[in-house]
Amino acid sequence: MSRTLTRTPGRSAAPHRTVLRRGHLSLPVDRRSLLVCAGLLVVALAISVVLIGTGDYHIAPLDVVRSLTGHGDAGQDFIVRQLRLPRVVVALLVGASLGMAGAAFQTVSRNPLGSPDVIGFGQGSAAGALIVIVLLKGSSYQVAIGAVAGGLLTGIAVYLLAWKRGVHGYRLVLVGIGASAVLSAVNSYLLVKADIVDAARAVVWITGSLDGRDWSQAWPLLGAAVVLMPTLVISGRALRITEMGDDAASALGVRVERVRLVTVLAAVLLTASATAAAGPISFVALTAPQLARRLTRSPGVALVPSALMGATLLVAADWAAQRAFGTGEVPVGVATGVLGGGYLLWLLVSERKAGRI
Repeated sequence: MSRTLTRTPGRSAAPHRTVLRRGHLSLPVDRRSLLVCAGLLVVALAISVVLIGTGDYHIAPLDVVRSLTGHGDAGQDFIVRQLRLPRVVVALLVGASLGMAGAAFQTVSRNPLGSPDVIGFGQGSAAGALIVIVLLKGSSYQVAIGAVAGGLLTGIAVYLLAWKRGVHGYRLVLVGIGASAVLSAVNSYLLVKADIVDAARAVVWITGSLDGRDWSQAWPLLGAAVVLMPTLVISGRALRITEMGDDAASALGVRVERVRLVTVLAAVLLTASATAAAGPISFVALTAPQLARRLTRSPGVALVPSALMGATLLVAADWAAQRAFGTGEVPVGVATGVLGGGYLLWLLVSERKAGRI
């Protein structure tokens, strides 16, 4: 058996694909997707370096790189590694989690609107956090637990309500939109009933903010990503087959409902973990998969490109939130709302010009 990894064009593969072979194993790889992923990774890291150097005490990008590689002076090392790096790591992880979760939900629902912030899972996490803030007067750690629990319970409830001899994509979206409306009303009621201190704390949280994030938020989010992202990637092939229809997928040996359940559960937990770390940041899960699909020109699910696109979008939005809105910093959720709203308007105009709406 060959022990070397070879790179050969597969006969049955499309011209833009490469087949990696090791012995009797082969893995088709889309070259365009690889290039897009590499480009997005470079852009995300470059923006991250600029973002770390942004603040009241400006640090040049080369000095940031020196501090990150252990060659900076003590003062800059403290600012870079202890104060600013955790925030950027949280931004990257939150963006990647939301991007991949959005791609998974849009594939399961077969609908570009089937993202966590549209079908209620973000609102569920927000409801869990608000209950802890307003009713239980909980700590930041307890708020994070409440957000995860709220998102998970909402995901289970939406899945069960959408079940009827299986989960149909449009039914999942419709039930999720209804759940989002109900939970939005619950969240508004909690804000009205809260005292002024808790209300101010809750409003900042539900807007979505990276301010004050440290390693205590980064490590749990990293652990969740390490477990849940590979789960979704492994399910990616089966998800791609389910896009041909349930009957065709079942005929090819895919256990459709099991794949959907695992995918939805992993994506809900990713969304809840990201929301627990930074609040319900809107539009990243909605726009990142669509932008990634347009760049890769992939007809199916693009989980890894969507994750990298989400990370790029969120660090770019955080930079914009710090620098592009005057002298005062605004929550990153405001910046993603502006970017996402602009994207939706552009998408609406382009779809209308194409005659699809």
